[in-house]
Amino acid sequence: MNMIKVLIISFISVVIFSPLSYAAKTEIKWTNPDKYRDIRAGDENRKTFRKRVFTTFEKYFAKLAKKLPAKQTLKINITNVDLAGNVNIGSSINKIRILTDLYFPRMTFSYQLLDADNNIIKSAEVNLKDMGYLYHNNLRYGNDSFGYDKKMIADWFNKTFKDDFIKK
Repeated sequence: MNMIKVLIISFISVVIFSPLSYAAKTEIKWTNPDKYRDIRAGDENRKTFRKRVFTTFEKYFAKLAKKLPAKQTLKINITNVDLAGNVNIGSSINKIRILTDLYFPRMTFSYQLLDADNNIIKSAEVNLKDMGYLYHNNLRYGNDSFGYDKKMIADWFNKTFKDDFIKK
């Protein structure tokens, strides 16, 4: 009998304290990715690089959505991406992404934040750009894969959903 009580208490503790209980669900759609302004790979295989870009941003949006209530869904339809920097096209050997203030990150998408009954809480068309991405004081983004692009997304997310965050 004591073993059953321990199992029940353990199960309830896992459910109550699970970090996923605070996370909204995300759904990301990539519309016409062949027409995106810049997701060029440099030396990496183009198909592999694109998959890595998509996976990175999908995980990042999901990470940000952990700040929203669990019964909500954040749907995002991405229509254009222009990664920070530009791939050096001048040479066929050792193509790399060069970061300059001329090639700032941009992204366009629409979003809907839905409640548990699929009612729209918020929605908008978004046109993000960070023309001063190299001049931010926070250097931690420079060492992160697509860090400058993520910072731009995080700034938008925090500004747009600050009133919707779960108060812990």
